[in-house]
Amino acid sequence: MNTLDKSDKLQSIASEVSKCTKCKLHTTRTQTVFGEGNPDAEVMFIGEGPGKQEDLTGRPFVGKAGELLTRIIEKGMGVPRESVFIANVTKCRPTVDLKFDKDRPPDEEETIACSPFLLRQIEIISPKVIITLGNPSTRFILRTQEGITKLRGKWGDFHGIPVMPTYHPSYVIRNGGDNSPLKRDVWEDVKLVLQKLGWKRA
Repeated sequence: MNTLDKSDKLQSIASEVSKCTKCKLHTTRTQTVFGEGNPDAEVMFIGEGPGKQEDLTGRPFVGKAGELLTRIIEKGMGVPRESVFIANVTKCRPTVDLKFDKDRPPDEEETIACSPFLLRQIEIISPKVIITLGNPSTRFILRTQEGITKLRGKWGDFHGIPVMPTYHPSYVIRNGGDNSPLKRDVWEDVKLVLQKLGWKRA
């Protein structure tokens, strides 16, 4: 499948997502957050769901967590953010009691309703490596109930695609940010990805 075909297919799914009413999250969203990046990306990052800034902009990982993820990609991996693909398990913002105030992980109903879109994204992009960010995406992709603390830094598999689980950037920020040992853990996980891909860090 060439890049143009991939782009067209992804755009078609994005159009479906924008009209989706399969779960309760559609009742509170400002807009859907489909994901963005290179249709031919070798690395795909998967988070749990959009937050406030993402809901407002329609783009994934653009708040403080997004700034940290961008630094990990551009300074750590040595590639432009636009060269990878970034998505979430759910395409609408999950909030506590649907009050649109405090974010929460997606629940089972929301994940079941929305995850087919993500699975189609993965199939089209066909990345060489998936990096899952935090518990919800890791548990969904690896079909496990193990926590991220036990799983991070250890390779998993998704239909033949190597999967590297690591901490969600927002979790790193809540626990010390740039000065947190968790950030060093994430960097160690990213180094394993670079080795797997044979990338030389810029």
